[in-house]
Amino acid sequence: MEGNQITLDSFDKGTDNPAFSFKGENSRHFEECGGPRSESQEERRKGRFSSCCRKALQPASKAKHFCKAHAKALRRVFLGLLGVAYLCYFTAACYLNFQRALALVVITAVVVFYVCWEVFQKHCGAKVLLLLRPVGRCFQKSWPWLKWLLWVALLAGLIVWLVLDTGRNPEQLISLGGFCFLVLFLFACSKHHGAVSWRAVFWGLGLEFLLGLFVLRTTPGSQAFQWLGDQVQYFLSYTKAGSSFVFGNTLIEEVFAFQALPIIVFLSCVMSILYYLGVMQWVILKISWLLQISLGTTATETLSVAGNIFVGQTEAPLLIRPYLTDMTMSEIHAVMTGGFSTIAGSVMGAYISFGIDAASLIAASVMAAPCALAMAKLVYPEVEESKFKGKASVRLSCGEEQNILEAASNGAATSVGLVANIAANLIAFLAVLEFINAALRWFGEMVDIEGLTFQVICSYVLMPVAFLMGADWADSPLVAELLGIKIFLNEFVAYQQLAVYKKNRLMGLEEWDGNRKQWISERAESITTFALCGFANLGTIGITLGGMSSMVPERKGDFATVVLRSLLTGMCVSMLNACLAGLLYVPTEVGDCAMFFSNTNFSSTSYTMYTCCKQLFASSVLQNGTLSFTGSWAEQAESVLWLKECCVYYNHTSCAGTI
Repeated sequence: MEGNQITLDSFDKGTDNPAFSFKGENSRHFEECGGPRSESQEERRKGRFSSCCRKALQPASKAKHFCKAHAKALRRVFLGLLGVAYLCYFTAACYLNFQRALALVVITAVVVFYVCWEVFQKHCGAKVLLLLRPVGRCFQKSWPWLKWLLWVALLAGLIVWLVLDTGRNPEQLISLGGFCFLVLFLFACSKHHGAVSWRAVFWGLGLEFLLGLFVLRTTPGSQAFQWLGDQVQYFLSYTKAGSSFVFGNTLIEEVFAFQALPIIVFLSCVMSILYYLGVMQWVILKISWLLQISLGTTATETLSVAGNIFVGQTEAPLLIRPYLTDMTMSEIHAVMTGGFSTIAGSVMGAYISFGIDAASLIAASVMAAPCALAMAKLVYPEVEESKFKGKASVRLSCGEEQNILEAASNGAATSVGLVANIAANLIAFLAVLEFINAALRWFGEMVDIEGLTFQVICSYVLMPVAFLMGADWADSPLVAELLGIKIFLNEFVAYQQLAVYKKNRLMGLEEWDGNRKQWISERAESITTFALCGFANLGTIGITLGGMSSMVPERKGDFATVVLRSLLTGMCVSMLNACLAGLLYVPTEVGDCAMFFSNTNFSSTSYTMYTCCKQLFASSVLQNGTLSFTGSWAEQAESVLWLKECCVYYNHTSCAGTI
């Protein structure tokens, strides 16, 4: 019996129990009755099937193992084939129509440059740094006196340029004076006057000036930003495909809510996709690196301010959320100032849909980043030891989406709250504004003051500020009115009103309708566009405090301590940008009016017609009932006919001579 015993080892090894083995006829009888023999046949069939499957899948399995073993080589081959295919496409596009493919050439050049730069840094960066180390040591020894020589040269060059440039347009000196006044005002409000980092201040203002000079004065800069603005407008037009399907063409053409607000949904979706792909993180890191090495600010505050160029004041701090707990008061102030000084990319799309110049909005957002850091360090200098000083890099948080479709869906869903918030605020603020105006009119009528409104009060109180930014004295009341709406209500309402003024000007309406000015000049429009570009208004204090306190509840008291100072700094940053826009503004040259009149049918008015008619009115002389012209208009045979056409739309004393 010992041989037939079953032990635990037998179970582990899978040994069969001999007591249940069948022998002889019993075994055959059991098999005939469909016992184990039939089961073994079924098993054989299954075994054959699985064997066939394994044989059939062997090529796929070998291919899988081959791909894993040669993943790098296959990736290089795939990228090489993709590169060859793109090169063929790029060559064909340039050959067929180079002008049409110019945008493709620029994009390709930028991508190739950065790819080559990354490859160069990876393979040759350390060697180049090693070779340049002796030059760096020599430069460091000479830097103490070379630094002052450089500053003196830059200052002398700036003074010479200002003298030559403002000699042609003396009104630019007003904007320069306003710029200096605002910087001195912020220095007077500084928390620690003796601890100001002048490197950060001068570098920040210098970068802002260079960006403004590139955008507003150089042909490549103005063309590049104008092209970028046109592409943004063209890109935003795709919103109509979705909104017209949901709401219908009638609503999106006539109702503001269905025209402007869907753009925010579309841009929020796109931004979410770009974050999922890592594009936004890469761009923000590059911009923050430039600001960090030039201004000497820490990585955390610089990343947040750079992020504010693209996202809102509550989204940008999310980039550095893990580090907010350990940031100093000065760094928190800089983060808040960056949020108040800029606008989000999604909201920018709505302003562009109003008719606000896209290039100016993009330039204002980019210029605000270095200026915000500079003024933040002027108003609240660093007096603590930062834990992030000298830190080479800070990790950016990535989205939690699993794929690009989830990222798009989450971006669209997230925007619903923003759209509802904007719509609710517009309803509430416009209603409150109308109530305030009604109350002010009632109080004014008690003492025989007609037409007293909130806008009128703002136009008087903030008129000196508008004039210092560079607006003409005649335009200053309207610019001041828009500033007041932006500060005490929000910039959304202010941009709406600015769009009305711009539309009136482009339609060629009379500048004055009785005592009421219907539009402002192009220079004032440009200045106001920059001045309104920021979230610095009283309503956003709660948004900023609520957003940042939810991230780090234990520092709610610190956030409340610096929020008002950040708000003031953010307001002044937008005004500094406006002063710079006034300083660098170049008047638009009027074309040949005689040629314009020859080619127009006078069926409708435009700003060009208004300008040319004013020129014609200025050159006309009515004396003793006889109408004559001076200057180049005297040589035009059809001057009287053109004057009659102008008198149909505009009033002038010379019109009496055409009757």
